[in-house]
This record gives sequence, C-alpha cells and structure tokens, in this order.
Amino acid sequence: MSTSTGGNGEKSALSATRSTEISRLDRVVIRFAGDSGDGMQLTGDRFTSEAAAFGNDLATLPNFPAEIRAPQGTIPGVSSFQVHFADYDILTPGDRPDVLVAMNPAALKANIGDVPQGGMVIVNTDEFTKRNLAKVGYESDPLTDDTLSAFEVYEVAMSSLTQGALADTGLGKKDAERCKNMFALGLLSWMYHRPTEGTEAFLRDKFATKPQIAEANILAFRAGWNYGETTEAFKTTYEVAPAKLPKGTYRQITGNTALAYGIVAAGQRSGLQVLLGTYPITPASDILHELSKHKNFGVITFQAEDEIAGIGAALGASYGGALGVTSTSGPGIALKSETIGLGVMIELPLVVIDVQRGGPSTGLPTKTEQADLLQAMYGRNSESPVPVVAPCSPADCFDIALEATRIALTYRTPVLLLSDGAIANGSEPWLIPDVETLPNLRVEFASEPNAPDGSGEFWPYVRDPKTLAREWAVPGTPGLQHRVGGLEKADGKGNISYDPDNHDKMVRLRQAKVDGIDVPDVEVDDPSGGQARVLALGWGSTYGPIGAACRRVRRKGIPIAQAHLRHLNPFPANLGEVLRSYDAVVVPEMNMGQLASLLRAKYLVDIHSYTKIAGLPFKAEELEHVFTDIAERIPHTNKEVVVK
Repeated sequence: MSTSTGGNGEKSALSATRSTEISRLDRVVIRFAGDSGDGMQLTGDRFTSEAAAFGNDLATLPNFPAEIRAPQGTIPGVSSFQVHFADYDILTPGDRPDVLVAMNPAALKANIGDVPQGGMVIVNTDEFTKRNLAKVGYESDPLTDDTLSAFEVYEVAMSSLTQGALADTGLGKKDAERCKNMFALGLLSWMYHRPTEGTEAFLRDKFATKPQIAEANILAFRAGWNYGETTEAFKTTYEVAPAKLPKGTYRQITGNTALAYGIVAAGQRSGLQVLLGTYPITPASDILHELSKHKNFGVITFQAEDEIAGIGAALGASYGGALGVTSTSGPGIALKSETIGLGVMIELPLVVIDVQRGGPSTGLPTKTEQADLLQAMYGRNSESPVPVVAPCSPADCFDIALEATRIALTYRTPVLLLSDGAIANGSEPWLIPDVETLPNLRVEFASEPNAPDGSGEFWPYVRDPKTLAREWAVPGTPGLQHRVGGLEKADGKGNISYDPDNHDKMVRLRQAKVDGIDVPDVEVDDPSGGQARVLALGWGSTYGPIGAACRRVRRKGIPIAQAHLRHLNPFPANLGEVLRSYDAVVVPEMNMGQLASLLRAKYLVDIHSYTKIAGLPFKAEELEHVFTDIAERIPHTNKEVVVK
C-alpha cells in the first residue's frame, strides 16, 4: 500500500454516530496477542497497513511460535504482533504496549508483564473458561480477582459477538468464530480512527475465490467497529496525527520484501539475469516467495533439494554470466560454507543472504539473533576472506541489497549480507526511490584475449590494478576458453598450481582485494557538537533501540554519540580514529560480544560490551540505563572527539 507523505486523513467508511471524548496522542504501541491460530499476524499487519496509509510513522514486531500448530490455548502457542505508530519519526516497535488485546488467558498471561501500570487491556471473555484458565496455571479468573487491578480492563465477548453478527451467513459456528480477529481489528480501528476501506478491499481480494468467507470477515470487521461505536464501555477514542516525513511516496515494507526488491533492482541496474538458488528456511523463506513473483524482471527462482544445491546453482549462474544469489539462515550458512569458499577461490560475484535467527543448530527458528558475524567472517576453511554488510532497518534492506551487489560485481567476490529476524519480519514506511537515482551496476565482460605475453590466450586471473578483480568471461565466448575450480590457481594464467610462492601470493591477493573495497566512512551522530564522551556503536537491528536510547539519554542532559556499521568487512577506514576519540565505547549486541571482539583485536581499544541472547530485540529502556550508567562512571581523559 502506498501513500503520499502526511496521509490524507481519510475518513472511515463507517460513519460515527455517538459522541465520544477524543484524546490526541503523539504515539501508541498496540499488541495483538492470541493463539497461533487466531490470526494475530494478519490482524496486526492490517492495522499496520492502515496506519501506513494514514501517514503515521511506524515500526512493527511480529512474534510467533516455531511450531506449525503449538498446543491450543497454551503459552508456547501464543502469537503476537506489536505495532508502534506515531506522528513523528520513530526507531523501534516500542518497549511496552500501551494497549494489549488478549484473545485468551494464555495471551494475557504471556504478555501482561510487559504492559505498564495504567495500560489498557482488552480481553475476549468468551475464552476465559475454567479449562483454558487451568491450561496456563491461573488458579482463579484474573478478570474477577485483583490480578488486573493496575490496568484499565475492557471485557468484550468477541467470539459470541462475532458468531451473532454472522448468524445469517450460513457459516458453521467454528468457521464464524475464526473471524473474531477481524472483530478485534474493527474495534481497534474505531478506537484509533483508522480508515476502513483498505481493509475491506484487502479481504475481498484475499478471499476472492471464497466470497462467503470474504463477506463474513467484512461483517465481523464492521461488527467490531459498530460495537465500539454503540457500547457505553468506551468513553474515549484516540487520534494520532500523520507524521511529518520527507516528501515522497511511501509504502509499508518488511525487511525480507525490501531485500527481494533490492535484488530485483540490482538485476535491472546491472543488466544481468538474476538467479536465486535457495532452500526454504525460517526466517528467510519470504525472500524466495517474493522473488518468485517477478519473472518479468528477469528473475529466476530455483527451490533446490537442499542448501548445498541452492548455492551451487547460484554460483553456477554467476559462472554463466548471471547475478547469482542465495538466501538462508545460520544453519544454511554452515552447509553453504564449502561453496562460499569455492566462490572465493574462483573469484566470481555471489550474494549470500543470511537472515540470522537464534541458534546454535536448529535453535530458535522464529526468534531473532545476530550471532552469525564470526561465522560470516571466518566460517570457512583456510584464508577465505569475504566482504560482510548488514542493513540497519527493514527499509534499509533495499539499499543494502544494492550495495552487496555492487561489491560482488565490482570485486568479483562472494558477499555475506547479514539481516536478522527482527529486520526480516518487522516493517516500516519505505520511501520509494526514483529509479534513476539508483547506482549503475553495469558490468563489462571480457571480450578478447588478454594474455600479457602476447600469446593470444585468455588468462582468467589477470587483475584490474585498482580493484584487483579478475576478468569475468562468459562461457562460450569465442577465444576465451578457460577453466575454474577449487584447486589453487596460478597467478594470471589460472592453471592448477602447487607452487608455495604462488599460493602465498594468491592468498595475499585475495585478502588485499577485500581489504581494498571502497566503503564509506562511518558517520557519527552527536547533536552536542563534540561534547559527548561516550559512543554507542551498533550493527544490524540494534540501530533502532540504540538510537531511541540515545534520544532518552540526551533528554536527561547527558551528551552521547551514536554510530552504526553497515560495512563489517572491511571496516570503514576512519573507524579506528573515531573509536579512539571517545572515553568509552559501548557496543550492544544480540550475541556474546562478537563485534566487540573484532574491534578490540583490530584497533586495540577497550570496548564496553553489552549482550543479550533472548530471541527478542533490545528495549530502548534497558539500553538507556546502560548508557547512562557508563556515562556517569567514566573518568575524564580530555580526548579530542572526531565527528564526521
């Protein structure tokens, strides 16, 4: 869904008839929670889409179990979707929900600890039976004892109200009850003055082949809206104005969709056919799903029988003159490592996307982590250097896909792109770029013999003196016969070579090629104009929580600087200078301190490493306390701060 900046304040299709007090807010965090079969992801996504269409800035956090169908009504089976929308630019999906919609006791128990005192809780009372309460360990009904006395609680019989609204549709009781998520969406849409036409159009399109189901969901949606309008329980509705974002056309986008679009754009800007060779794996599968829709842009998607075959096909496509791409998560990178090493040896472009998740082994398939950095850096045999890049947000995934492709094509090398689950499944507004502003990625293939000895032969390992990239010859080009493979190559000619001096030279050349990649300097955000003594440094999805925490610290009157790394190998040329210019550098990571270890080793600077491996993103509140504590404890050294 696209909208012009600022939204249009579109009125609801359902006209208001009852006068209620309107409270104007600058931001709200809502969490929809229920059983994994209750449609919470769809509900949250639709509310998010309408917030985007209205013009709010937003960020989302889906959270769902790994099991296809966890036991119904149990805490392990709870699925939730959190959306943070505001009238200003925001950086995170929010620490705590201002509003919790709990569809059953399990959803309430799993999430009530995150709701601040005085927060709003809307519960589906029909599910609060003795059996369901016992499943999650409630000895008494929290709706009738004092368990929820600290919250503003609204009890709504969503299941029975939905069934009543659909009584004349001919649907059975079970099918009718499945629409209760749309009842909840309608109620929240009324409460926050969200447009309704987009949701109704979406439902008709989604269930185009099942018109009865489409109309049932629309009726449930309208019933929820009308319930809010007619009941006396809700005395107040809320408005969050459109955000003042830079002018342009926006759409809501997830990280995986943005990566897919970035790969499509990379194919178009390079003039190359794209082949995605992959194997489905959570949380990267949506990249395959999206790219499979774009055959008209010269994209071929190949779902292989396993991870090894997927990357083999991608590297083979690169050998044939296409842009080879493969996507996976951490377990798949382990299986792909040998072929990545082959790509390093034969020096062909290859984009390897790793959407990180909790590990090790199968680990936490639906939970986020950023613990594959050292694997990306060193997870291959011998000296196998590869560039590593990482997006900072869902929208940034589009740009990082283009950047990874630029590096792969320019330097003839595999590139590791490290996204993560929070970025992949999260969403935010994306400013749709002008195609003409995208980088030119055109490639010049070898077209004639290049042997420096005048023999008229083609030597595949003759290098560009600036980039150290070898020439790329499409197989079948007359006069350019050559071979590549995993055995060590003789410099220039590319013949198999076991010569010690040649091996030493080739290893160093491959390393020098990666070390010499042109990456932009790291930029420091310091509104204090150089007064900050603490630098908060992050990578990947820590960008939002670090930025939000820095804003909070600055509001306390404590100056703090922030920097973020999108290029992790090689590091920006000015990074060492920046790190040494602060009294303290703190690096929050969703691992055991992998970036901190790399920085200590390379720059010999002390790093305050703050780590979390819970399968969930950092909260701004926790990082605020960390940054404040460090800022208040560091001694003065009068270092000269470098701000660029």
